[in-house]
Amino acid sequence: MFEFTFYHILLAALGAAILLSHWLPRWISGREPASSALLIGAGYLSVALIPGAPAPLDPVASPKIWELVSEMCVIIGLFGVGIRIDRLRAWRIWNPTIRLLAITMPLTIAAVAFAGVLTGMAVATALLLGAVLAPTDPVLASDVQVGPPLEGGEHPVRFTLTTEAGLNDGLAFPFLYLALALMAAGGSSAELIGEWLAIDVGYRIAIGTACGLVIGWLVAKLLFDWPRKNALSKTESGLVALAGVLIVYGVTELAEGYGFIAVFVAGLTLRRSETGHEYHAKLHDFVEALERALTALLLFALGAAIPSLLPYVSWPLAAIAIALIFLIRPLAAWLSLAASGLKTRERFVVAFYGIRGVGSIYYLAYAATHADIPDAGQLWAVVAMAVVVSTVVHGFTAGLAVERATDPVPNRP
Repeated sequence: MFEFTFYHILLAALGAAILLSHWLPRWISGREPASSALLIGAGYLSVALIPGAPAPLDPVASPKIWELVSEMCVIIGLFGVGIRIDRLRAWRIWNPTIRLLAITMPLTIAAVAFAGVLTGMAVATALLLGAVLAPTDPVLASDVQVGPPLEGGEHPVRFTLTTEAGLNDGLAFPFLYLALALMAAGGSSAELIGEWLAIDVGYRIAIGTACGLVIGWLVAKLLFDWPRKNALSKTESGLVALAGVLIVYGVTELAEGYGFIAVFVAGLTLRRSETGHEYHAKLHDFVEALERALTALLLFALGAAIPSLLPYVSWPLAAIAIALIFLIRPLAAWLSLAASGLKTRERFVVAFYGIRGVGSIYYLAYAATHADIPDAGQLWAVVAMAVVVSTVVHGFTAGLAVERATDPVPNRP
């Protein structure tokens, strides 16, 4: 009887949390990204303050539901990131993004893995933790990204943070697979590394990119060109484009490519079709509303699950989460952005605002669902702490910091 009652308490608490988390920040700064931290806090209080309340959906015991919900959040978020970018601009605008992907992310993985080894984790487990925490989040970073379609104003800082979040979720997957392969094999070998480079790095990235381009182009044709006089874009429904996103992701995964890369590339491809059409803005609004609803549910659930993760928390694990936010990511990004063309303040903002969130939850849930992960409770504790610290620190400061680092009227090529 209590559990049945508690379910309705959770529903009421979730509704109140969503409303208050978007209303309260308006009294302070007016920045809704602060709602992420408030949602997590509300989820925690809904369980911690009710005597005898069960901890719902413990991620250590039930990772599958976390994988499915966070996967949908990331899919929608990545597609939304892709369709936000109005112009791909000159190739040089991608220079900071490439540096973040090619240098910062591997350095972050290595540093987090090294920290994990220092706490007593096995090398493969520590590498898994590094892969889980390395990618920045495409879902919670809306306040530092470019604006909706047709608005313009794509400053290099926003462009860099947007494209990084759009690509590194897919590019972290090879390191995740390497960690899982090392766990299964009990060690490294030349054959294992060769297979990893050929399949997980080469084949899967290529297939993800190709599927995104081809299916994204096909979806664009179905929306805008076929039939020309009665195109689907005239319905002004975002649901039909979402169907295309699901096709892109599903087909790519069936072909054993990286679906995350595919949906981001599909978003970019779709945005290149009929670039001035108002349907892009309507599609963005639909995707954003869906993304926010799923994210709110997931963050509230994360807060509610924190009591079940507290037994795994220790000072060394907390140090990893804190170091990631305040030291590892900022330092690795700062070094990699040298000679990138960004001004000092711009370079600092890009380096510091590597937001962690739903993507890390997905990666760990995926790993826990597909393999027997040693020290799973400790890994979940680190991820939860990193997300909480990031949503608090970044959520309350990112908007103002990015605004100060960007020109009022962008005038760069």
